[in-house]
Formats: sequence, structure tokens, C-alpha cells
Amino acid sequence: MTITETPLFAKVREAIHDAHLIAFDGCHKIYLAMDEIEADWFRENYDNVLDDFPEAMLTVLGIWWEKSCGLRFISAVRHNADDPNAGFVTLIGQGEDWEDEDEDEDEDEDY
Repeated sequence: MTITETPLFAKVREAIHDAHLIAFDGCHKIYLAMDEIEADWFRENYDNVLDDFPEAMLTVLGIWWEKSCGLRFISAVRHNADDPNAGFVTLIGQGEDWEDEDEDEDEDEDY
């Protein structure tokens, strides 16, 4: 099972079908642009963008997720001229996967 098939990615799998593109800052910020205005912004401001079929974008999101740092998150962004911050929807919150990692580390420790 790949990371994108886990429950952690459930909201991402739902949203990816409406995404215009995905973008990654190369560290921990991963976005789905949900309209063309946001897609254009990411094209102009991010080096790592992909505009492809949903399945291809989901595969790349899994790759980006695995290579990102621990502060990683995935948000969907829709343009909102009145309140730009209102356009962000958290799909995977920062630290949302930490509990699973902590459990794995606890299993490896000898007491």
C-alpha cells in the first residue's frame, strides 16, 4: 500500500479530482490549486508544479510527501478576493501523521 492509499490521504483523494494543479515548495508546503486563478499564482511563484490527470498528480503528491520535512502539510486553495485566508482548506494538517510515527518509534525502543 502506498502512502496515498492510507486514511491519511482520504481528503486529498477526494479533492484531487477538482484540482487544476499541485504545487510543492520543496520543503513542507504542498498545495492543490482548486481554480485557475490559484493555479496561475503557483505557476508564477513555485518551481515544483504539476498539471496532469488526477491519478498522476496523486502519485506525485505521494512522492513529494515522502521527501518533505516533518512540518509537512497539504492544503487545497481556492481564490477568495474578499478574504484570501478563507480560501485555504486543510487536507492533511501539519503534524497529523506524527502520532503514527511516534507509535512506530515506541515499538522500536527497548526499555
